[in-house]
Amino acid sequence: MEVTYTDLLPESWRGVLGEELRKPYFKELADFVEEERAKGPVYPPREEVFAALDATPYERVKVLVLGQDPYHGEGQGHGLCFSVRPGVRTPPSLRNIYKEMQAELGLPIPDNGYLMPWAEQGVLLLNAVLTVRGGEANSHKGKGWEKVTDAVIRAVAARPDPAVFVLWGNYAQKKLPLIDEERHIVVKGAHPSPLSAKRWFGSRPFTQINEAVAAQGHEPIDWRIPDLG
Repeated sequence: MEVTYTDLLPESWRGVLGEELRKPYFKELADFVEEERAKGPVYPPREEVFAALDATPYERVKVLVLGQDPYHGEGQGHGLCFSVRPGVRTPPSLRNIYKEMQAELGLPIPDNGYLMPWAEQGVLLLNAVLTVRGGEANSHKGKGWEKVTDAVIRAVAARPDPAVFVLWGNYAQKKLPLIDEERHIVVKGAHPSPLSAKRWFGSRPFTQINEAVAAQGHEPIDWRIPDLG
């Protein structure tokens, strides 16, 4: 079965990404991912590979947060970086994000890790790599997804309307050359992973992001995540 993935690309992104997905490397990438799916679990499911782009249309991106690759546990990832489905235990990096959010903004720690309320306000939760083999972090790194997501970053950076780019950790900060810092605001900092948590706590990223969003003339992000009970 030939899978192009092009059909899964949300309408608002087709004008800026359609050409990228017609390049020869992308067919090889799609074939590779389908071969992987034939062998065993690959996350997220096919229909959620572009979920971040679906949740945050191109013209509505205020903030782009860059993650690395999807969670590799069963039922965790659903295509938005750092986010997990309702009912799934909040992973360590996201727990640290919530702790900082509580300390910095006084917001309660939610009972879930479902970040769709951020995405719906214009926070594009983009992973650099969009699929992963079950149980093996970074297993689809270097197969071509980075070219696609670099094209996403470039597309947002090329818009007349400026955005805020959030690059947590060294991996994300390697994408700086794709962003014109004269036109856009970049918020850099430590990654919220337990490995760099000492530098993450107290970095006040949410205030920095909202000040940048307001400076660009946009409505600040309401960071509250409602409890799902």
